[in-house]
Amino acid sequence: MNLFSHVGRYSMLLGQVFKRPEKGSIYFRQTIKEIESLGINSLPIVAILSVFMGAVITIQTVFGIESSWIPLYVVGFTARESIILEFSPTILSLILAGKVGSHIASEIGTMRVTEQIDALEIMGVNSAGYLILPKVIGAVFIFPFLVILSMGIAMFGGWFVGTFTGIVNSHDFFYGLHYDFKPFNVAYALIKTEFFAFIIITVSAYCGYYTKGGALEVGRASTQAVVYSTIMVLLFNYLLTQLLLG
Repeated sequence: MNLFSHVGRYSMLLGQVFKRPEKGSIYFRQTIKEIESLGINSLPIVAILSVFMGAVITIQTVFGIESSWIPLYVVGFTARESIILEFSPTILSLILAGKVGSHIASEIGTMRVTEQIDALEIMGVNSAGYLILPKVIGAVFIFPFLVILSMGIAMFGGWFVGTFTGIVNSHDFFYGLHYDFKPFNVAYALIKTEFFAFIIITVSAYCGYYTKGGALEVGRASTQAVVYSTIMVLLFNYLLTQLLLG
């Protein structure tokens, strides 16, 4: 019953979030701020994570090839498929669920326990829409750009490490990157990213919005936001993969 209670309250919160805003200009300014906070400020961790994961995938693929009959361009092909289909959209989203989700839950949770949300309600402001909708729009807009950037950086990291260590040459690696490329794979990754962005923001905001108590409960809500959004990302990753590629 507790699960159904959370699902119902989450649905009601979404209905409140997507009510028609009182002043669109205010929401626009908030959305720009959220794009910077959720997306631009996440660029360093996206870049670092991507370059090292691209390098690791390349090294593991090379050392996983035991037969001399397998051409080296398979390294670039495997790295590309792994990065596009799973690493950039899914692993990156899980990392962002930890970084962005905990921040959102703690921010909104702090506003709840310090009665700032109650003050907004008293002034006649739709607090859910004002606090959550700009975050949703900002994340849905900027996360695909982060994923595309991650794809490029990861492939660069794989190429750099492969050629620097001499385990694969540039010609074979780039030939593998181009070999049998399917544009739908990129579309599939971006579709997943949009769902993941929505899930991460709304689940984290839900955990923070209904926080009760004090600082201890805010910390607990932040932890719950990361756990719940991670589970939902993994669940929807399976469902979307089955739906789009099954």
